[in-house]
Amino acid sequence: MEQRAARTPGAPTQGAAPSLRWRVVASPVGPLRLAAEGAHVRRIAFTDGEVPALPGPDPGTLEEAVLAEAARQLDEYFTAGRETFDLPIAPRGNEFRRRVWWALADVPYGTTVTYGVLADRLGLPPGSARGVGNALGANPIVIVLPCHRVVGADGGLTGFGGGVARKEALLALEGSALL
Repeated sequence: MEQRAARTPGAPTQGAAPSLRWRVVASPVGPLRLAAEGAHVRRIAFTDGEVPALPGPDPGTLEEAVLAEAARQLDEYFTAGRETFDLPIAPRGNEFRRRVWWALADVPYGTTVTYGVLADRLGLPPGSARGVGNALGANPIVIVLPCHRVVGADGGLTGFGGGVARKEALLALEGSALL
C-alpha cells in the first residue's frame, strides 16, 4: 500500500531485495539523496558527501517519474512555501516505527511538538518519548515525514539525524513559532 500526503501507512516489503533507484538534489540544507522503488519514494536523506551505492533511474521508468516529482515538491517546499507533500511514499520499518512516522503527518507546517506529546498522541504509555525519539532517528524520509518538527520537552532543538543546524534551518524556513 502506498502512502500519500503522509496519511496512509505503506505495507512492509518482504521477499526479494529491493531495486532502488536514486538521484541527488540540491537544497538549502545540503544535498538530499532521493531513492525510489517502483512508484514509491523509499528514502529522502541528507548525503553529507556520501556517494550513494544505488543505480540512477532509467529513462521512462516509474522511479524516474516519482523521483522527478519528489524533487519538484521539495524545491517548492524550499522556494515557494509548500506546506504539505503529495507523494507516494512507503518507507521501510517495523510497525512501531511506521506508526511514529505517520504521526508526524499531523504536526502542521510551522509548528513543533515534543517527543512526549507525540507519544501521547499515539496512545503510548508514559515514558515512551525515548522510543519515539529512536523511531524518529531512523526516519528514512526526512522533510516529507517532518521529524524536524519534534523537539525536546523544554523546546530544545535536540535529536535530529541531520544535525541541529539543519533542524533549526528547516524550522526557520517554516516560520516555526519556536524560533
